Amino acid sequence: MKRKLERLKFHGLFMKMFVVLLLSIVSVSLLTSWSTIRISERLFMDTFSITNAKVISQIKSGFESFNDAVSTSIINIQQSGTVRQFLTEGTADSAALFKSYYSMSKQVKPSSSNLDAYDVDLLVLGNNGRTYSTSRSIWSVTDDQLKASPLAKSVQSAPDRLQYEFHYDPDKGEQKPFIVAAKALMDRTTRKVYGSLYVAIPESQLRSFYSSYTSRGNSVVILSKSGVIISSNDSALIGQEAPDLLRHAVDIQQRGLSFKEAEFMGKKDLILAQDLSFYDMYIVNLIDKQWALGQLIDTRSILLICVAIVAGALIVVFFITRKMTKSLTRLVKQISTISKYEFHHYVKVSGSYETRQLAQAFNFMLDELHEYVEQLVQTQQKQRQAELAALQRQINPHFLYNTLASIKIMVKQGSREKAAETINALISLLQNAIGNVSETVTVGQELDNLKHYVFINQVRYGDRIRVQYFVSEECCEASLPKLIIQPFIENAFFHAFNTKPEGHVYVTITREGETLTCEVADNGDGMDMSGPRPKSSKSRRQLFTGIGVSNVHDRLILLYGEPYGISIHSVQGEGTRVRIRIPFQKS
Repeated sequence: MKRKLERLKFHGLFMKMFVVLLLSIVSVSLLTSWSTIRISERLFMDTFSITNAKVISQIKSGFESFNDAVSTSIINIQQSGTVRQFLTEGTADSAALFKSYYSMSKQVKPSSSNLDAYDVDLLVLGNNGRTYSTSRSIWSVTDDQLKASPLAKSVQSAPDRLQYEFHYDPDKGEQKPFIVAAKALMDRTTRKVYGSLYVAIPESQLRSFYSSYTSRGNSVVILSKSGVIISSNDSALIGQEAPDLLRHAVDIQQRGLSFKEAEFMGKKDLILAQDLSFYDMYIVNLIDKQWALGQLIDTRSILLICVAIVAGALIVVFFITRKMTKSLTRLVKQISTISKYEFHHYVKVSGSYETRQLAQAFNFMLDELHEYVEQLVQTQQKQRQAELAALQRQINPHFLYNTLASIKIMVKQGSREKAAETINALISLLQNAIGNVSETVTVGQELDNLKHYVFINQVRYGDRIRVQYFVSEECCEASLPKLIIQPFIENAFFHAFNTKPEGHVYVTITREGETLTCEVADNGDGMDMSGPRPKSSKSRRQLFTGIGVSNVHDRLILLYGEPYGISIHSVQGEGTRVRIRIPFQKS
């Protein structure tokens, strides 16, 4: 597995080019297929909605024709004197009553001939209590039930209006759904109501108006304005309340939409609707969107063709791309085998024009790099030697004058032992700083230098500033550049306690992995790191050397590189902490 990954590493350019082309081809194919399907869907829905709108108009004309037939029959019966006499005359003997019923049947049949084409029951109810019916097979209502029904009362209260009412209650013996058309019969001159006419129409008759236009996935629903489904080619829906469907139908009518996409009964449908104003109902056409689109668009075939095209294109792209990048891959392998500092290991110049140019440029670069590295090594060696010499020359003569003056005063005061200790400390300090020409010292040697320097300063200025040392044993023999800690001790003595009368300085040297960490911390005045640095109030003549903080940091960067160097953290009023990080190296 590791070997395969190594091989893939050299084919990075080929893999990237192939992946980019793969994604591009697949994306273009998917977008093209998606756009084609979407455009086809939109075109189909627009065309289908126009076609079905015409179908709904034809269905509506069938309902209007039936309404016209009912209206014409009611007008004919209302204009019949025989019917009016039958519904208004008083009681009569059996012979007269039989004659009246016979005359009634003779008159009603031709008057309602417009309804002969439909399967209906016709019932007439007079104010005198008489009733007449052609049949009660659809609406098996008794005379008393009819007289007490809400529909009869509604007809009396609105005599000019033809009303339609839906009936379907199996608990009351209504096994099949039907609607009843009802209107009052009144004298046109006196406008006196003398009876009412009822036409019962089975739901199956309503269904015949649109059944030839329905199919799987294409349904028609007759919906009352109260949200009840009166008729549908799906019998299971009849009698159910559909408030959501009513809301969609009203929205289509109010906004003048040709169709609307919405969810009904758990599936997405295209909904078309028209108002049946005479019936107080809506014709609603429900088209299963998924089924309808499946009839037009073979999505599976489109995707299979798309996959075949993409696969063919990728095979061609694979071989072309591999051929284009083969010579470059060979060059990369040759370059990767060149070890560090092998400046004479030239690559073979072959392949395409671009690859040959790269190989020649690489070989030329090796020559120049070899020459440059040699010059750089020589320059750094000279620079380090010059830097060390400069550091050794930076011993401040005024520091020596002042220290010797302090020793002279101690001798005059009789403190000969303390004067001798001070002289010994100064001699050791000068020997390590000037006499030792080595660029690096051990931590132990640097620690001795620090202690001598601190002792001399405490002799000169008193012990108001106390220094404590914490050094890990494993660090004592580690090497570090000379004079990198002393400048920070010096800063602590002359800059950290300008306000506070006394304090402590802590020197900590530890190992952190492969890093040697030297930390100098004080509890002095501190400083605001975001603002301007405070200027020293001490004279430079009091300092041991002229080495600044930035000089030490630049020196460490030059020696060890960017990850190492100095970091300073300070809080005003609390103190300053300096961290020096260099590689851990045994001397």
